[in-house]
Amino acid sequence: MGWLAAGDEYEVALIEGKVAARATSGRAAGRQLTKLPRALKDHPEVERLGRLTEWLDRHAAACVAQVDSWMVSSLPVPTGLLARVWPDEAWRTALHDMAVVGDDPGEVGFLRDVTDSGELRVLDLDGETVRLSPRTVTLPHPVLLPDLDDLREFAAELGIVQHVEQIHRAIWRRPDALAPEAREVRDFAGGVFRSRFALAARAASLGHRVRGSYAISHVREGGRTVEATVWIGVPYEGEVETGDLTWQGQDGRPLLLREVGPVAWSEGMRMAAALHAGRVIEKGEDA
Repeated sequence: MGWLAAGDEYEVALIEGKVAARATSGRAAGRQLTKLPRALKDHPEVERLGRLTEWLDRHAAACVAQVDSWMVSSLPVPTGLLARVWPDEAWRTALHDMAVVGDDPGEVGFLRDVTDSGELRVLDLDGETVRLSPRTVTLPHPVLLPDLDDLREFAAELGIVQHVEQIHRAIWRRPDALAPEAREVRDFAGGVFRSRFALAARAASLGHRVRGSYAISHVREGGRTVEATVWIGVPYEGEVETGDLTWQGQDGRPLLLREVGPVAWSEGMRMAAALHAGRVIEKGEDA
C-alpha cells in the first residue's frame, strides 16, 4: 500500500502493520516521522488505516487458528486450496515451514512454497528442496511424527521458525500401563486459583473454550470428535482448584483412558498442564 494524503502537510501509510506518517513540506519533507503527529490523530485516513490494521490482525489470527486446527486434527488439506491462499501474506506466514506429509507418510518436509498449480516446494530432511504434487497434504500433529527429536534438531540447525506451534509443541504420550476402567487423570488436579474467574480467563487466553464449569479442548481424530475437559469450578465462587482431566465422545459418553487416541491424549494433557502452570505458587513450592 502506498502513501495517502492526509491534509496539506502529511501522508500516511501502513508500515509493518502500524500507521506511519511523513511530512510533505518543510525540511522534513519525504521523511517518515518517528511518531504520528497529534494533528492526525482523528484524521479520517488515519482512522481508516487503523480499522484496516485491526482487520488484518484478526485475519492473521484466523489464519493461524485454521492452520492450527488442520494440524491438531491432522486433516488432509487439498493442495489446490493451499495454492489459492498462498499469495495472501497472512496465510503464507501461517503455513510457511510447517512440517507436511504428501503421498508418502514416511517422508516429512518443511513447506517453503506453493505454486499456482498446487505444486509444493518442500525442504526435506537431507536439506534438499524437492517438488511434490500430491492431491492433498497433511500437517501432522507432532505426537504422530516419527523421529520427532531428530526433526526438532534439524529444524534448530536450519533456524526454522513456525508461526503455528507444531514440531516444538509440548506432547504427552499415553502410557501403556493404565487401569482397565480408568476414566480420569489427576496429574494436574489441585492447582489453586484465587477465583474461578482467574482460572476461566487463563483457559480462554490459552485458546480453550469454557462451558459451564469446564475448560474444553476439541480434537477430531480418527473420524470422530473428542472433548478433553478439565473442571475449573462453579461461577462466582471464591478460591478454586483445577479438577480431573477426562475425555468424552461427541455423544457425551465418557471415554475410558484406553479409548483415548494419541492426539486427544496429548492435547488434553497439554491443556491440563498449561492450566495448572498458572496456579498460585505457595512459598517453598516448586513451580
